[in-house]
Amino acid sequence: MTTTRGKKTIESKTVMTEMIMPNDTNPLGNLMGGNLLRWMDIIGGICAGKHCEAHVVTASVDNVSFQKPIRLGDVITLEAVVTRAFNTSVEVYVEVFAADVKGGNNRMSNHAYFSFVAIDEQTGKPSHVPPLLPLTAEEQKLFEGANRRRELRLILAGRMKPKDALEIKTFFLEN
Repeated sequence: MTTTRGKKTIESKTVMTEMIMPNDTNPLGNLMGGNLLRWMDIIGGICAGKHCEAHVVTASVDNVSFQKPIRLGDVITLEAVVTRAFNTSVEVYVEVFAADVKGGNNRMSNHAYFSFVAIDEQTGKPSHVPPLLPLTAEEQKLFEGANRRRELRLILAGRMKPKDALEIKTFFLEN
């Protein structure tokens, strides 16, 4: 059963570390994007499940930017935080940092927003999630931007008409 009290971002923050091994890479020695997406989905799901106190399913993944290559032997650290809770879903921001095994050449390499829906184990239907309590300025910034990102996701998925959007409809209206 999900709690009704609001939850702080830190309560579900999740960190995961992986070393890039030969079976994770392409012939050029770079981490394959699909392997990275899998790890991002796993950490995002763990974070969302902790916040929702329920099993979750991935509903969407926003644009994943592959900014800097991750090489064989690098160590990656993935960090996931809930940025906003809606009725039955949460948005999770996942950042990926890479470094060599000694901790040098530390860099942010990737990031993405994931949406997860909480599932009631008894009915298999979406269940309500606790609200999020953003405390820091950064948490508040991510929280405020989540409505715009959600509207864009819904429009792109064909689940919302641009004219029905509250925050981003001006991007779709003709002059």
